[in-house]
Amino acid sequence: MAAPTQPTPAPPANGHAAFRLGFVGGGNLAESIARGVAASGVLPASAIRTAPHRRPERGAAFADLGARILASNAQVVDDSDVIVISVKPQIVKQVLVELKPLLSEEKLLVSIAAGIKMQDLQDWSGQRRIIRVMPNTPSAVGQAASVMCLGEKATEKDEDRVKSLFSAIGKVWTAEEKYFDAVTGLSGSGPAYIFLAIEAMADGGVAAGLPRDLALGLAAQTVLGAATMVSETGKHPGQLKDQVTSPAGTTIAGVHELEKGSFRGTLINAVVISC
Repeated sequence: MAAPTQPTPAPPANGHAAFRLGFVGGGNLAESIARGVAASGVLPASAIRTAPHRRPERGAAFADLGARILASNAQVVDDSDVIVISVKPQIVKQVLVELKPLLSEEKLLVSIAAGIKMQDLQDWSGQRRIIRVMPNTPSAVGQAASVMCLGEKATEKDEDRVKSLFSAIGKVWTAEEKYFDAVTGLSGSGPAYIFLAIEAMADGGVAAGLPRDLALGLAAQTVLGAATMVSETGKHPGQLKDQVTSPAGTTIAGVHELEKGSFRGTLINAVVISC
C-alpha cells in the first residue's frame, strides 16, 4: 500500500488556479475519472487526493498516477475543494454521516453513487452544494455518457468544474433529476444491450463463415462507426439507415428480418423496464 502523504496546496493547471479534487472511495470508476482528468490536463495529478483503500492495489493505482494518498477520508475532505463520493451505494449514508461534521458550503460535493437521490444526499451530508452525476461503464475507455443534476446551492462555476471533470472521460449532459431513472434505463443499462448486439452480429458472421476473431472485430468496429456517424453528422439514425438500404437490396432484407423479430420494440421495452 502506498504510504499516506501530508496535504499540500495544489499547483496551478493550464495557467488557471487548480482546485483540489478528492475521492472518497478509490474504485475503478474513481480511477477512470482521475486518470482522464490528469491525462487531459484538466488538473495535474498532484491536485488529486484519495485515502488508502481496503484493497491495496486500488491505492497503488492512484499513487502510480501521481495522486496524493492521504491518511483518511476525513483528511481527503479537509484537503479538497471538490469531493467525489465514489463508494458503493449501500454505504453512502454511513460515509456521509461520518463526514458530515467536516463538510461545509465552501466545498462542492459530487456523488457518482448509483440510485442515491439528491434529497438523501442533502439529508445525510447536511449540505445543499451538491452535484449528482450518473456516468456509465464506457468511462473505463474514455467514452462515458454522463448526466448530472445540480443541487439547490450548486453554482454555474460548480457546474463548469464538474463538466470539465467528466468531459475528460466522455460526454456530459445536464438534466433534471426527475429524468435519472430513464437515464439509468438508457445509458446506464444500454452498454449491456449493445454488447449483446455486438455478440449476436459476430455470431451471425461466424454462421456465415467468418473466423471468430474477424467477425467480432468487424461487429465491434461497425457499431463504433455507426455510433460515430450519428454523433458527428447530426443526421437522424433513420436517415442514415435509409442511406444504406438500397431498393430490393440485402440490407433492407436484413432490416425486414429485424422488424419481424420486433427488434426496435424489444430495445424500447428493455430501456423502459430498466428504469
